Formats: sequence, C-alpha cells, structure tokens
Amino acid sequence: MAKKKTKFVCSSCGYESAKWMGKCPGCNEWNTMVEEVAITGKQPRGAFQHSEGPSKAEKLTSIETMQEPRVLTDSKELNRVLGGGVVPGSLVLIGGDPGIGKSTLLLQVSSQLAEQKQKVLYISGEESIKQTKLRADRLNITADDLYIYAETNLQSIHQTIDQLSPDFVIIDSIQTIYHPEVTSAPGSVSQVRECTAELMRIGKTKGIAIFIVGHVTKEGSIAGPRLLEHMVDTVLYFEGERHHSYRILRAVKNRFGSTNEMGIFEMKELGLEEVANPSEIFLEERSQGSAGSTVVASMEGTRPVLVEIQALVTPTSFNNPRRMATGIDHSRVSLIMAVLEKRAGMLLQQQDAYLKVAGGVKLDEPAIDLAVAASIASSFRDKASRAQDCIIGEVGLTGEIRRVSRIEQRVQEAAKLGFQRVIIPQNNIGGWQAPGGIEVVGVSDIHQALGMILGG
Repeated sequence: MAKKKTKFVCSSCGYESAKWMGKCPGCNEWNTMVEEVAITGKQPRGAFQHSEGPSKAEKLTSIETMQEPRVLTDSKELNRVLGGGVVPGSLVLIGGDPGIGKSTLLLQVSSQLAEQKQKVLYISGEESIKQTKLRADRLNITADDLYIYAETNLQSIHQTIDQLSPDFVIIDSIQTIYHPEVTSAPGSVSQVRECTAELMRIGKTKGIAIFIVGHVTKEGSIAGPRLLEHMVDTVLYFEGERHHSYRILRAVKNRFGSTNEMGIFEMKELGLEEVANPSEIFLEERSQGSAGSTVVASMEGTRPVLVEIQALVTPTSFNNPRRMATGIDHSRVSLIMAVLEKRAGMLLQQQDAYLKVAGGVKLDEPAIDLAVAASIASSFRDKASRAQDCIIGEVGLTGEIRRVSRIEQRVQEAAKLGFQRVIIPQNNIGGWQAPGGIEVVGVSDIHQALGMILGG
C-alpha cells in the first residue's frame, strides 16, 4: 500500500521540498511554494509507459541523417513563425491571454490540415463536443478528417490516440488534463509536468505533431513550471488586446527555426485572417505633420516592418522628470536621452518624456535608436519631421550613427509603401542597389542626422 505524504513544489521552477519555504532556493522567487500530495512506493505504469528499448551510444560520423519533411498549412504567417511548416513529431506550446483566440487559431489550423487529407484529433478539456461544434459552425469548418474528443483523462486520451492513429493532435488545454497516477489537482506543477512528459513520449515515438495550449499568468508567462517550456520543441505566444482586432503570434523558442519571426492576424467574424502587409496597418492612422512622430523600418525575423514611434516631451512640475515607454525598453530611452543631452545640447533634465510604439508592437533591436532620438528631438523642439521620411540607425554613446543589418530589405519595404527618403548610417551606403523612387541619405553622427531630419 503506497503511503501518502505532503510535499511543497515551486510553481515557477518545479523545485520540491519537504517543508514550506517563503523563498524558493531554486529560482529565488518568493511565495511560490505550493502544497501537493505525493505518493511514495512503487507505482504501476502498465500500458502508460512507452519505451522502444535501451539505446546505445553511436559515433557521430556513423549516424545517418535525413531531412524532415514539413507539413505546410494554408496560413503563411503560421508557417513563417514555425520556421517553414509543422515538423512531424514536434511538440508545440501556444500561450496567450484568455479570449485572445488560441482555440480559434488551432481549430482553423486543424481544419486546414484535415482538408489536406491529414488525420487531426482535437482534444478539448474545456468545452464539450457540442460547444466545439458550435464554434466550428461559426467558423464554417466542415472537414471530414477532423475528429473532436472531449476528455481530460490522459489515459483515455492515450488509448484514443492508439486507436485513431492521427497525424496531428491538439490539446486544449494542458492545465485541464490530468494523469490518473498523480494525486494532485489538474493544473498543478506535478500534473502539468507529468502530462507534458507523457505527451512528448507519445509524439516522439509515433511521429505525431502535438499542439498544446497553455494558460498564462498575470505577469504574461505561461502558467506552470518553467520546465514546461524546456520540454517542448517550440513555444509560441499569441499576443494582442482583447478589444482590438489584431493579434501577433511570436516565437520565443524554436528548435526548428528562428525565434525572431512574427505572424500577424486579424480577428474577424469568421475567425482569424492573416495580414499580408503589416506595415500598412501600423501606419494607417498616422497623423501627418505632427511633432514627435517618426517611422522606422524594424526587422522582425526575416520580415521588415515599418512602425511609427511617437514621443511627447513636456516640461515637468516635479523634481524628478518622468520617463515612460510602451513597446521600447525603458533603459534604452534613458540612454538615448542622455546622448541627446551630452552630444546634441538638448536640456532634457526638466522634461517629462513619454514614448510609444504605435500598434502595440514591441521593438528591441538597436536599429530603432535614431528614430527614437529623432522623435524626442522633434517633440522637444516642437518641429515635425518630413512625413515621407523613414529613419534607420543605431546611436552610440559618443553620438556616432552605427551600421545596421539587412539595410537593403528595410529600404525596399520603405520604398514599397511610398516613402520618398530614408535616413541610414553612412557606413551602410555602398555594396547594394537602392530601389528607384526613393532617396537614400547617409549620416555619420547625431548632429548631422538631426539637422537632416528636422532641418537644422
């Protein structure tokens, strides 16, 4: 007879302890230790344990490799974020806020794969079969090879996968699935860890691509132990405001592709539709001739995206001026403002500064530095830059403008959207052919750049 005992598990990193502690020794987080019931002694695994026998060590030069064929969906945006399509046998984790559209996206992807004669099993732990059918009717989904299964018991799910032998499995969501041999409640650290490990064994041994939906915490990270993200092959975040129609799918981990890719969708009445040209969306509401507004060409993976950076600089009535930024790192804004004070002679010590990237995009590459500096200078001087200027460049601490990567793709995107002039680092000029209809101007320092952008 197995004995029951209590243990405390960190909900952040999975560290286990026999007693409660205020601070987790594993990740140094406070108040993350959760009490769970553990079972000691031998536990029968039976048919739940999968193994193909012990493996042996082999020489690296003697191992034969083959290119894994990827399965393409009808969504080019999803294919781009996954690195070129779905890899058979991969384990993909998708996280996002409640109501953001995770289930809608995966149901649409399931329909697209089923229409390609791929057998898809959609397992819903949060909705009944009839509720899922109603959502499918709303999305006009009528694929024959799409199977719906409402179950939360992992043993029953395993048996159904063995009977059906699907090519793709959707788990919605991992927090509702429970392992029958683990006594803790569904969604606990032990349950999430054990269920994910079992799904990984199923996917790898049978060559089934499995998509897992994960809930997120109030901080925006996927709920459950951090080990969950280490176990899966790909981690995708579905971002966006619930009261706005645009959604951003971003990869933060991908063993089969780049982690810098971004896919953009629009939520409509009949589901999610991919956005082919996101630059037009981010610039469609831009006001012309307003001080503090500039446009930068930022690279999101292999795709150039034009976004608007807005700045508002106003005198402060407090001793310590406020510095607030949305979509840009706060430390980067402080650094650029210090460069403007020291190298451009702008007295910003008694000025509040508020910066925002229009459209809700988050930018973290150095190529946006010059556009941020130009927006701050434009608002401070109350002088608007040219509406048809696109500004690209990294700003150094000595005021120099440093070269950036993939300048040709950035300029081509600006020319495609009708911009007449692009300001780039002087060292990026040469070695490539600029498209027709756009003037390329090289600048070497912050003084020269602001004089070119704001006219002195």
